[in-house]
Amino acid sequence: MLALHTSDWHLGRGLHGHDLLGAQAAFVDHLVEVVRAEAVDVVLVCGDVHDRAIPPVRALELFDEALSRLRDAGAHVVAISGNHDAARRLGDKSGLLDPRIRIRTDPATVARPVVLDDAHGPVRIYAVPYLEPTTAHAALAEPDGDDPETAGTAEEGTSPAASRLSPTVTMGRVMRAVRADLATHPGARAVVLAHAWVTGGAASDSERDISVGGLGNVPASLFDGVTYTALGHLHRPQAIAPAIRYSGSPMAFSFSEASDRKTSLLVELTHDGLGAVRSVPVPVARRLTVLRGTLTELLSSPSHTAHEQDFVAAVLTDPVRPLDAMATLQRRFPFALRLTHEPRAAEAGGRTFGERTRGRTDLEIALGFVEHVRGTAPSDRERVLLAEALDAARVAEDAA
Repeated sequence: MLALHTSDWHLGRGLHGHDLLGAQAAFVDHLVEVVRAEAVDVVLVCGDVHDRAIPPVRALELFDEALSRLRDAGAHVVAISGNHDAARRLGDKSGLLDPRIRIRTDPATVARPVVLDDAHGPVRIYAVPYLEPTTAHAALAEPDGDDPETAGTAEEGTSPAASRLSPTVTMGRVMRAVRADLATHPGARAVVLAHAWVTGGAASDSERDISVGGLGNVPASLFDGVTYTALGHLHRPQAIAPAIRYSGSPMAFSFSEASDRKTSLLVELTHDGLGAVRSVPVPVARRLTVLRGTLTELLSSPSHTAHEQDFVAAVLTDPVRPLDAMATLQRRFPFALRLTHEPRAAEAGGRTFGERTRGRTDLEIALGFVEHVRGTAPSDRERVLLAEALDAARVAEDAA
């Protein structure tokens, strides 16, 4: 059996205000071509189908179109909800869909797999939607106490009640249910879809709602014994283990992913387990590029000619931020989307804030700040307004 692992489509999401729906439609075209060319049996969509709970109408239409086209190309589709999806909305019509399409959004169904057969027998596909511990707890609660797989996994300093609602315990409960079902089907190959942050995975700037401090992580050991675990949530393609992988998002949603090679994964399930896993590069509609230099250098250097049609994030190193820098930059780079100002240390004097302001009055510092940001000195009227504001602040501070 051949599975195509993909995730984090984020249909409807833009990039710094630029609409990406056209590029996302091109990605759907690419998926359909891969399904036909490779004779893919099942497409696995591992969550974050949409970018927000109430997606734009065109994003809804594009997902419906993708499901129909993938089915007509000969593949089954199994999809789960992610943390960006509204689970009830994504899965509200799942019972009415063609049986070749399964959308799973209810944690209570994790132990009821989608079963597909090939020449070697059944493959049991367990679809685990994004699990918010506080809401998934009721659906997964067990009357016989804590799960043996997650005993002793409470984070230091948390109460027993809080640890019972941790992502680790919640996913452990899910995997206990999965293994209980697998135990009644000895020899069956098992695939798990999950939308989670597994320990060891590298995040990027474009994942939102990721817990800090490691408290949102779940250990990879929870998936031991599964033939293949198809993960979604992290946007960089990466292997946590040979049989536990993130496909990553099909396109970059932040400039921190500018150097990432976006892929889907072709996963071969042989008669006795996992076969080859191959990366399928996703065509890039428009590259992301980070350019650094003074505004003059960026506008004149021939080395940047190849990037003129890229999405550009510019880091300006001018000692003073140029006026109308973005509009000027877009004359050469029409898809420049982000601009930051980081003066070179040598040109800025390489001094700390305290060193640069020592011996200067509050008014002198304020006037210098305006000139530094704007590139021109404050007018006489602006000097008066700043002096009045500082006097008012002192009066208020003395009164307090």
